[in-house]
Amino acid sequence: MFDVAPTELLLVIVVALVVIGPKDLPKAMRFVGKWMGKARGMARHFRSGLDTMMREAELEELEKQWREQNDAIMREFPRIDDVNTPTAKPTSATPDVPSEQDTDESAAATAPSETHAVPPRDGPLP
Repeated sequence: MFDVAPTELLLVIVVALVVIGPKDLPKAMRFVGKWMGKARGMARHFRSGLDTMMREAELEELEKQWREQNDAIMREFPRIDDVNTPTAKPTSATPDVPSEQDTDESAAATAPSETHAVPPRDGPLP
């Protein structure tokens, strides 16, 4: 990280031993170690925040591209819900007994018409 050569490290240790002294050197090393740990923790926290911001920006960009693609597909292939709208039918002579043709038409008019098949919720996929 700092690119310190072994000879430079040895020189720093000798100077620290002379300046601080052998008695207080372990305390000084603990103090420096604590502060280095705090500095690394802060750097790690800062880096994770930047990574999170970058990920969110990438997700927003991907959502924008997805919306554009989805809108293009929906314009190209619109839903066909409005094609099979029920029309007014003439009433039959016997209102209690519907004819066979009337039941087929009413079943087709009430059945939802979609462009894509929806898989069953609980069952296996086809």
